[in-house]
Amino acid sequence: MSPLPPPVTPAGAPVLPSPTPETPATHTAEGPGQAGLLAFVHRTAADTALVATLPLDPEGRTWLRLDGPGGSEAWLIGWPPGTGTGWHDHGGSYGAFATAAGSLREDSLAHRLPTDGRTGTTLDLPGGVDRTRELSPPQGRAFGPHHVHQVLNTADHTHAVSVHAYYPPLPLMRRYSRSGQALRLEQIERPEDWQ
Repeated sequence: MSPLPPPVTPAGAPVLPSPTPETPATHTAEGPGQAGLLAFVHRTAADTALVATLPLDPEGRTWLRLDGPGGSEAWLIGWPPGTGTGWHDHGGSYGAFATAAGSLREDSLAHRLPTDGRTGTTLDLPGGVDRTRELSPPQGRAFGPHHVHQVLNTADHTHAVSVHAYYPPLPLMRRYSRSGQALRLEQIERPEDWQ
């Protein structure tokens, strides 16, 4: 399995605004909304019987596809120590994730990237856009359709497990490399690459 499914907005897909603290996305005309996805991942992460069904591999990430709410795509993911996703976006889908076991670090960019980039395109990021947060059970977070991040298990000896949900289901994911303030689009993955 690749780190996490990649994002790109398909033609004709609605562009959903990112919520702000003053106007959180609790629902949309279609789909469960960010608040609905966040409630789902919290509930699912607290389901210890379900979390225990995920086989854990000492070398690579493992995952199970779940039925998400309102037509969303959802995953239960196991993270061996030292593994991560690399920088990626979610193809225009919004989403949420919550930690069920262990601890995960999320590095994200507080900067909206163009959605029509081609492989090999390099963007120079302005200063001050980096955000980092540690998420331990039962912590989670929701994010909008332009979110770019990487998720890492920085522990030396402990697996982490998390639940992720996206709406609409991921049409693709874009993967980036980063060197300083330069972010380069390296690859576009489609659902067949991770399912």
